[in-house]
Amino acid sequence: MAEKKTLKVTLVKSPNGTSEKHRAAVRGLGLRGINSTRVLEDTPAVRGMINQVYYLVKAE
Repeated sequence: MAEKKTLKVTLVKSPNGTSEKHRAAVRGLGLRGINSTRVLEDTPAVRGMINQVYYLVKAE
């Protein structure tokens, strides 16, 4: 079976002051504090959340 593709996502800016939907997307990605990092499976749902909060996160 092929290796699953992953994305490394890091929260680089505070979600304070952003809309409730954007804060929910950050929590949905599993990010808590600034500089917290998660390695997530590369799925359309995850990419959609990253695109929604692109200005708060760094994805590799």
